[in-house]
Amino acid sequence: MKQSRLMSLVESVTNVIVGYGVAVVTQVLIFPVFGLHATLAQNLKMGALFTGISIIRSFALRRLFERIRVANRSGDRGGHAEPEPPRR
Repeated sequence: MKQSRLMSLVESVTNVIVGYGVAVVTQVLIFPVFGLHATLAQNLKMGALFTGISIIRSFALRRLFERIRVANRSGDRGGHAEPEPPRR
């Protein structure tokens, strides 16, 4: 079953929101180990920038792979042809 573009976006955004929380917590715990000291506000801002980039990357890759899947399924005719009947 084909996933719609909207559901691809919803899945990607949900994934990245959870990742945002993990990233901020990781930054707060790990940065000091490497001598990097950022305030909570700075960590939240950095996390927000990375989150925006991740949403764009995740969505673009998902759409690319969906295009590849559809092209392969339709015999590489751009996804516009009728599916071939099953072989017996």
